[in-house]
Amino acid sequence: MLPRILEPELMDTDEDAHQYDAMDHAAVNEVFVTDLLNDLTDWSLQRPVPTGATLHHVLDLGAGTAQIPIELARRAPHVHITAVDAVESMLARARKNIAAASLSDRITPMLADAKHLPFRADSFPFVISNSILHHIPNPRACLVEAIRVTTPGGLLFHRDLCRPHDETELDRIVSTYAADATPYQRKLFADSLRAALTLDEVQHLVASLGFAVETVRMTSDRHWTWTAAKK
Repeated sequence: MLPRILEPELMDTDEDAHQYDAMDHAAVNEVFVTDLLNDLTDWSLQRPVPTGATLHHVLDLGAGTAQIPIELARRAPHVHITAVDAVESMLARARKNIAAASLSDRITPMLADAKHLPFRADSFPFVISNSILHHIPNPRACLVEAIRVTTPGGLLFHRDLCRPHDETELDRIVSTYAADATPYQRKLFADSLRAALTLDEVQHLVASLGFAVETVRMTSDRHWTWTAAKK
């Protein structure tokens, strides 16, 4: 198994934000939102929206340039998203993307550290993230905060890359999914794969937080997903 090699926690330059936003995440984002909406439907059927409520409030951790919040808002008109990121350059591009999509009334970008969220406990019925944990040296801190701000019975939906077993597998993934990317973008992808957690590591982590290991599963050849209800 490849050792975990950390990458910088924050992609905090304008160039990083530009390169990240320019990468073709459309297919991955579409699958993420489809899977999330399937779980949101299940959750909604079990827990109806309170009388008078019109929107489900979603907190997206590490939202970056807001590609997933935009996709989610387009496909789910009953959802409002608070899109948190710790990097102002990412949020600056997110604001432009949100405005261009005419979704400024449904997506609220916010500068905040996912390890120290400025929200009260039990604030959000849905807390999600995509590809944030591999950026964090101690990902437990992020999940502890995600759990803290989720309402009892609320949905936790988190997805990230899974660290490959060896360099051969890593090269295959990069070649398959970033063949048309620039050399810099391919390096970003490879570095993220090396920094990612394995399935066993994530399962051990959620178990230490009181959740069943079965709530984490592989959902592609390069992604794991943790889906659980807060107790």
